[in-house]
Amino acid sequence: MQSRPDTPRADTTGRAILLTLITVGVFGVQDAVSKMLVQDYSPFLITMLRYWGFALFALVLVARQAPLRQAFRSRMPGWQVMRGVLLIGDIWFFAIALKTVSLGELQAIVIVYPLLVTLFAIPVLGEKVGVFRFVAVGAGFLGAMVIMRPGGVPLDLGALCALASATLYAFYIVITRKVSQVDSAATSMTYVALVGLVLSSVVGVFFIEPMGWRDVALVAFITLTTCAGHGVMVFALSMAPASVLQPFNYFSLPWAIFLGVALFGQWIDPISMLGAGIIVAAGLVVMARERARKVVPPPVPQQAGHE
Repeated sequence: MQSRPDTPRADTTGRAILLTLITVGVFGVQDAVSKMLVQDYSPFLITMLRYWGFALFALVLVARQAPLRQAFRSRMPGWQVMRGVLLIGDIWFFAIALKTVSLGELQAIVIVYPLLVTLFAIPVLGEKVGVFRFVAVGAGFLGAMVIMRPGGVPLDLGALCALASATLYAFYIVITRKVSQVDSAATSMTYVALVGLVLSSVVGVFFIEPMGWRDVALVAFITLTTCAGHGVMVFALSMAPASVLQPFNYFSLPWAIFLGVALFGQWIDPISMLGAGIIVAAGLVVMARERARKVVPPPVPQQAGHE
């Protein structure tokens, strides 16, 4: 018996996982390039240039599906604007943290965001969290404390910005769940692209300065790979559910550690690695419980620096 033409092939999920890993790899390289650039230029300038790539991709994608005027109509415009503010704030803090925190340690801190999502969903979405998930969340925060223990990652501006980045991104995801109940994905993408584009440009324009050809090439690389990375991610989500692909985003941690060592000679100590492992394990447990309870979040467009 022949399968219907629109029946997904058996290897679709495998290909989607591979594409997800490629996307994580691309975004990790972007973080490394951004880390190089923020040593010489303002994080706000690099954020502006980096966001232009995402906004270009998002608006072109939406325009292919519906007129932008139509996509701009929202039943929750206030919440949509807040999403845009939270996301650009998240990327600002991440860029500031890149200046002083190693790639491996930075990624080890920000991967706590899925656990924060679980907590923030309680007051914002009215979700009920059982004892099992609360224990997993507590274990994850214990892992974060292990990373920032005395003698570990210094609790300085960089580490605080990393925590702020994870917190804002978690709020962004929870609010995305909220608005997805009444607005289309095109509307959500339009708001986050336009709000972030305006805010990043309004601030970033004050930090514009001349760049050498090497740095211009690096910025062009970031812009092009941002569009390519998000395109690959969207293609992957079309072949497999976000709940299936989400755990593979944790590949960002070993990849960030490798890039940190290879490009900057920055190692992550074994105890911090243990803390990161606790966070990853707790996050996977929470995801498994949410999937079992069918509390599956809608696909959230990943941002450069958050895989």
